[in-house]
Amino acid sequence: MNRYKQRMTLTVAAAVVPFAVACGNGKADSGAMSGPRPVTGIDWRVDGITVGGTTRQAPAPARLRIDEDGKAGGNLGCNQFSARVTVHGDRITFGDLRTTRMACGRERMDFERALARTLTTGTLVAKADGAGLTLTDGDGDRVHLSRRAPD
Repeated sequence: MNRYKQRMTLTVAAAVVPFAVACGNGKADSGAMSGPRPVTGIDWRVDGITVGGTTRQAPAPARLRIDEDGKAGGNLGCNQFSARVTVHGDRITFGDLRTTRMACGRERMDFERALARTLTTGTLVAKADGAGLTLTDGDGDRVHLSRRAPD
């Protein structure tokens, strides 16, 4: 190898190695998911929840969105909500929910309380299946989601 090619190879290697190390450290430190992100940046429709082995259909307004910047929001079935959220791979942890305080019928309010409790009881495990997503808590309770059709 001539001196010019040798010098060029070393220059390229010297430039690429620190860049690769910096990028690798940035991903690990930020807790970002590697590979495709099946959870963030999608408007999810809440189809229902399964709590204690009983599945309940969600009211029509129930929605969820998790953004890459650590913010989540949507509708619990009656009230709007927002929260901080952490996503590490397939693990999702919601902080305290901030909600509006509208009153709805008993069935919608019961669903809303159950959904809020399931989202905030601890770390949820996300499992994608086709256009759907299931979030499961440590007790086996599940939130069933599907991609929201455009309005």
